[in-house]
Amino acid sequence: MRWRGQRESENVEDRRGEGGGFGFPFPRGGMRFPGPGSRGRSGGIGILGLLIILGLMFFFGVDPRVIMQGGGPGGGQPTTFPDIRLPQSRPDATNFPVPGQRQGTPVQRPQSTSEDDLKRFISVVLADTEDVWRDLFARYDLRYRDPKLVLFTGGVRSACGLGMAAMGPFYCPMDEKVYIDLDFYEELKNRFRAPGDFAQAYVVAHEIGHHVQKLLGIADKVEAMKRRTSRSQGNALQVRMELQADCFAGVWANRADRSRDVIEPGDIEEALQAASAIGDDRIQRQTQGYVVPDAFTHGSSQQRVRWFKRGYESGKLGDCDTFNADQL
Repeated sequence: MRWRGQRESENVEDRRGEGGGFGFPFPRGGMRFPGPGSRGRSGGIGILGLLIILGLMFFFGVDPRVIMQGGGPGGGQPTTFPDIRLPQSRPDATNFPVPGQRQGTPVQRPQSTSEDDLKRFISVVLADTEDVWRDLFARYDLRYRDPKLVLFTGGVRSACGLGMAAMGPFYCPMDEKVYIDLDFYEELKNRFRAPGDFAQAYVVAHEIGHHVQKLLGIADKVEAMKRRTSRSQGNALQVRMELQADCFAGVWANRADRSRDVIEPGDIEEALQAASAIGDDRIQRQTQGYVVPDAFTHGSSQQRVRWFKRGYESGKLGDCDTFNADQL
């Protein structure tokens, strides 16, 4: 990806070294992105690790469903989807506590030169998403509100509660911030075999896609419906949310390249490899040896690749309507 010398976003908060402000190490491994060799449906941290994480969440007053993205209780009614309509294409012209004060002694960690370079790269990618989405929203007479991107180490407080590196990158709609522990990119490269700077950019663009959903009112509609459905039905809704964020990431890639020629040979393949590597079916097969489609929350590898490609090939919001798609 051609990024050096480009504008860096001012919307980056660097909280690395704070350790979440709790004075103890956070479990490593993976919940949303578990690694190979681990067993059980909870991910790569095992039952004990899961209980520790849940205990910490409840201790600090966090509803685990916000970040773990599971479904809530509900009846046995058939799965339905919210009435969501994306803005129509126009011709192109060319329930959670706010975090309090930190407690305990911050855990400091030295920052390497490579991490600082990665921070600059992420700042450039974030700036590029700002440019793309501001322009695209303006075409629909909408106003894009820039999100913040928080870099953290181990654990972090957000308006959605306690976030930990084990969960992978996440977006909190309550404070409109994306949270990333840079160590995740090492896991993406080494554990998931998805190296490359554009694979890293895809991760940022996917989380920004959730911010776009928030601004368009999609996130609120989906969350309201999830509260009225069963866990499996909530999972089905969440899959469509995640695939739409993948498609929005593809839209960003299309328009960023069209306006600034940022994509180099092999970049799109890197993004597709990353999308495939973190598909629910592949992760389940690695961690528990079999696949449970009803437990999907992000979509299969094939689905994630398909929707990113769809957004990239068209560059249009209207082509990312996962909620009215007959086939994912």
